[in-house]
Amino acid sequence: MKLSIQKMTIYRTTLLLLAAFLAGIMAIAQVPKPADVFGFEPGADYKLANYKMLMDYYQRLDKASNRVQMVTIGKSVLGKPMYLMMVSSEANMKQLDKWRSISEQLSRAKIDDKMARSLAASGKAIIWIDAGMHASEVASAQMLPELAYRMATEETPEMKKIRDQVVALLMVEMNPDGLDIVADWYKANLGTPFETTQPPWLYHHYVGHDNNRDWFTNNMPETKAVSEVLYNQWYPQIVYNHHQTSPAWTRIFIPPFANPVNPQIHPGVTAGVNMVGTAMASRFAMKKMPGVVSQLRFSMWWNGGMRTVPYYHNQIGILTETAHATPSPRFYPPDSLPKTVGVGVTASTTGTDIFYADPWKGGQSRFRDAVNYMEEASMATLVLAADKREEFLYNIYVMGRDAIESAGKSRPYAYIIPAEQWDKSEAVNLVNMFRQSGVEIHRATQQFQANNVTYPAGSYIIYGAQAFSPYVVDLMEKQVHPNQRLYPGGPPIPPYDLAGWTLPMQMGVTGAKTSATFKADTELLKGFAPVVAGQVASGAGYGYALSRNQNASVKAVNRLLKDGEIVSFMPSEAGSFLIEKGASTDARIQALAKELGVSFTAVASKPSGTSKPLKLPKIGLYKSWVANMDEGWTRWLMEQYSFPVDTLHDADIAKKDLSTYSAIIIPDQESKRILNGHAPNTMPTTYVGGLGLGGTMALQQYVANGGTLVAFDGASDFAIELFGLPVKNVTEGLSSQQFYIPGSLIRTVVDTKHSLAYGMQPEVAAAFSNSRAFEVIKQSREGEGGTEQTKVAPNPNVEVIASYAKKDLLMSGWALNEDKYIAGKPAVVRVQQGKGNVVMFGFSPQFRGQPRGTYKLIFNALYESTLPKSAVESNTKSE
Repeated sequence: MKLSIQKMTIYRTTLLLLAAFLAGIMAIAQVPKPADVFGFEPGADYKLANYKMLMDYYQRLDKASNRVQMVTIGKSVLGKPMYLMMVSSEANMKQLDKWRSISEQLSRAKIDDKMARSLAASGKAIIWIDAGMHASEVASAQMLPELAYRMATEETPEMKKIRDQVVALLMVEMNPDGLDIVADWYKANLGTPFETTQPPWLYHHYVGHDNNRDWFTNNMPETKAVSEVLYNQWYPQIVYNHHQTSPAWTRIFIPPFANPVNPQIHPGVTAGVNMVGTAMASRFAMKKMPGVVSQLRFSMWWNGGMRTVPYYHNQIGILTETAHATPSPRFYPPDSLPKTVGVGVTASTTGTDIFYADPWKGGQSRFRDAVNYMEEASMATLVLAADKREEFLYNIYVMGRDAIESAGKSRPYAYIIPAEQWDKSEAVNLVNMFRQSGVEIHRATQQFQANNVTYPAGSYIIYGAQAFSPYVVDLMEKQVHPNQRLYPGGPPIPPYDLAGWTLPMQMGVTGAKTSATFKADTELLKGFAPVVAGQVASGAGYGYALSRNQNASVKAVNRLLKDGEIVSFMPSEAGSFLIEKGASTDARIQALAKELGVSFTAVASKPSGTSKPLKLPKIGLYKSWVANMDEGWTRWLMEQYSFPVDTLHDADIAKKDLSTYSAIIIPDQESKRILNGHAPNTMPTTYVGGLGLGGTMALQQYVANGGTLVAFDGASDFAIELFGLPVKNVTEGLSSQQFYIPGSLIRTVVDTKHSLAYGMQPEVAAAFSNSRAFEVIKQSREGEGGTEQTKVAPNPNVEVIASYAKKDLLMSGWALNEDKYIAGKPAVVRVQQGKGNVVMFGFSPQFRGQPRGTYKLIFNALYESTLPKSAVESNTKSE
């Protein structure tokens, strides 16, 4: 019996659908599970997948699924590739550039409302979820392959909707070097008493935990690579950054965050953050996952973190902190449950706190719990994005449009960075920090006027009429952090991380703002601002002079010294460098002027004034076995400026011939950490102890014989104790209710005639973060004729190079009783000790690589350390 045409059509359609279904099932079956590659389930007890294992899995997943595409976005500090994985439906994956373009247009907000609504209706939500960056917080790196697998293969209605409505950007690891460091350490110590300890070195080659403090300066290659994706390519509506330091006796911290919120952040961002937090809380409640807490510690004030910089780009930045950051299980006795969780601001564990309504009561805690909480929080974010796709897309447009329309009203019409600067290289660096974060900048092609001031061609203009103007205003203007207290008259609630960070202040760059419109012929920067080649004057019969004003001059001089050029400096010319002309000098000078943008003045004949020969300093950098971020930043700075630097551990200080070093630097660290290090039985024996008696005696001998010791911030306490210096730290012993500056910019006055201040501006911003101020202890001497009457005199062995201002100390941020305790007090001193000297900084002059305006204080101290003792003495007397 023949089938009818209609029945044949139905039959064929059914077969096709069945074939497609079977093909889909077979395709899914061919996609590997993480356990197939690792040999264990993600989150298994005592197991950690390292970077190689993870990349092996991701590459197989990428190859097996047409719902996945993995691309390389950069390399880590140590050269490991950094991968970004995009996951969506098959149809969406074929049009990735379309969805990226829609996201960019809506984020930049240069289209009209009708077009924006049309694009929002047709576009896909772009959602960033990363595996974290703090390598000691290990669960997120183990969770993400499982989440990626689920997104690529799961056929539930929930996941299908996510794939249809969302393009997920899964950043598989932002610190690949650190992941291996921590995984290797855990494996090596598994089964020992040190199983849950952290490595005695930084888990990022330079900056350790501070890789989450680098997001507006973008000093590290990892932050540069990610910033390029977020602010110049994909413009996600939500940026979810996983972390793993939940308050004790909780399971996960989620938004809403604590007060305060930065006024530059659009209220739509704040509402969006709270919306995502509510979605997470609801999912956890319905899945009977207790221990979810909010509103503790983390605020929405600080700019500079992975989840905070997005706020100023109208993106919803999310941070969660999940418990149990080790593969080793742990039991929490339920009868030890505390009454509250959190420090300072707390939440009750009785179930009566609205932001901790379902407390975790203790019991067994496993690594897999952390994976589960992270995965469900990620799913909550993706489900919300799929449900409210069009709303998120349109809202980012509205927030960008509001920013554009605020120009000349609630925000400046423009900021101008003049071409003429004290340090031109840092002005270009500032411009490029903005460009790295997606800010549009114009360069004047002719001179122009604004606010009755004439600016030369080459000046940079940041117009306010752009979507990212909140970011510009926040970094260009001073911060005024609210004065928050636990209760009226009670202890201050410290800002989360920093209270003030204004970039022009830190970098010593001049900027002008105007709310009035003006006209200027400009060109829009495409990419980064180029270095403007410096000038090399003709007529260099004897050689060349180079000003110290630019930090880049130090790079030039160190390269010249390394190449064997003869360099000295001239005290009578503000310490300008003098390069004596040799056979290859002209070519080297021309190359450096072009590359670094420094200008060389021709010197026709040998100057009549005194000049002092320079050598390339050889630096010893102390590195405690207690991992220290300030050491990493210092090492990075030395390498950036071509100073030869050796790492000196405790045993090196005690046993090596220290006389080979012109200077030894001790970075910011507590005195007891320097002296004692790790206590016995807390770490493997190799890493126990600090400098101890042998190391301290070696340092004393080194300085007594003519060496220079440079101490930053906390290390100055150690130097004072070690040498019995006639200097006192006036902040020592003060409580946070008496004096408190947890992270702000403090006005500092510099003695620019002193040799350690050559090239410095008279007033700079010191990055003061729980830092120090000094007081010189005056000498007492008997009165004339041996009478009992005594006179107090200044100590001739102590020179003050810089002091905190006598008034108006707070430049940006928040401070308590700064006028009472540190006004007018020395901030940088040099103390003669035997044949050598100790240079002490009350603050960290290289703090996180940000305060470029105080770098030269370090460089000058290092150069001076190479001079013969007699030259230093005569220099001190002449100044």
